[in-house]
Amino acid sequence: MTSFVTIEKGLGPEGRIAVVKFDRGDGINALSPEAMRQLTQAARSFEDDAETSVVVLTGAPTAFSAGFDLKDPEGRQRKSMDIGSLRRHLKLGPRLARAWQEMDQITIAAIEGFCIGGGVALAVALDFRIMSRAAHIRIPEIGLGMNMSWQSIPRLLHLMGPARTKQAVILADQRITAAEAHAWRLVEEVAEAGTALDTAMALATKFASQPPISAAMTKLTINRLTYALDDLTSHMDIDQFALASLTEDHKEGVAAFLDGRKPRFTGR
Repeated sequence: MTSFVTIEKGLGPEGRIAVVKFDRGDGINALSPEAMRQLTQAARSFEDDAETSVVVLTGAPTAFSAGFDLKDPEGRQRKSMDIGSLRRHLKLGPRLARAWQEMDQITIAAIEGFCIGGGVALAVALDFRIMSRAAHIRIPEIGLGMNMSWQSIPRLLHLMGPARTKQAVILADQRITAAEAHAWRLVEEVAEAGTALDTAMALATKFASQPPISAAMTKLTINRLTYALDDLTSHMDIDQFALASLTEDHKEGVAAFLDGRKPRFTGR
């Protein structure tokens, strides 16, 4: 089976930084079900790692991730699944985001190129985001007749507030530039084109120089306070997504995307 994820450990001060690279080698970096499984396993591989205190996640030079792979054969089987099978398969995304959010290590996303849909859902599950000045973000789910899931709405809300979250998610065709993402508090720092990873490593070095145990406990406290109600507010994420996937608007949105045309939604 092709490996889409590589892990390099032992970097930075006292070897406490690791870099996880997600690269499918196609310039798009879409999140196929297998890619999501590999990224989930990559996060979980640090559970008992006492030597690593900071993890940097990066994508390809041209794309952090294009989001869920609508053309992947396994992913396309969703349209023929019964509701029980569909609900189980839809847990891949939330499982991925939760695995990265719950890591003990400080996590930093280094974003080059485009970061779309599920790529955004993954990035906001990390502690910090460094974005190239040449990169852009887009959240197209509603334009495809779907809802934004993976518990992403609460995470976006914590970062940007309600108005900007509505703007980013509901205006599905809007490209959010690096400057806008920084002004909206969606990313913490903007780097020159091609230097997002270098800038992320500089930030990682600062965190890696701190006492690992104290840093991990402080991160846990902050996350528990910040995300305390997220499970309650987004407990229907999967069911909402499953319901939306049965609509005519979803079929039209995906067909229009694959055909390269503007969708015609009817509210059905």
